[in-house]
Amino acid sequence: MLRSIMNLTGLFIAIVTFFAIGLGFLWVIKLEYFVGAHVAKRVAVIGIVLTAASVIIPSFWGSAIIGVIGGTIIWGATELPDQQKRVAAGQFPKNPKKGGVQ
Repeated sequence: MLRSIMNLTGLFIAIVTFFAIGLGFLWVIKLEYFVGAHVAKRVAVIGIVLTAASVIIPSFWGSAIIGVIGGTIIWGATELPDQQKRVAAGQFPKNPKKGGVQ
């Protein structure tokens, strides 16, 4: 009976968003460490493409998940230059093989 009056859609999307943001923190740190912040524009384009693609996906769940992931990637792209500054300030380790902060 309780299930028939509960709508779990918002809860599910919140959980997906929580995990997407959590993974976003990790990939921003790792991407800056191994590649550098100079790829931020390319990463933003990937996020924009995913977000735009979410409007043509017929499935509600697929569209919502791809939209959340696309938005998270766009946000992460804006964080890459900030991560580069955090590395330069010594808050995160610098990759010695990368040859300095790019």
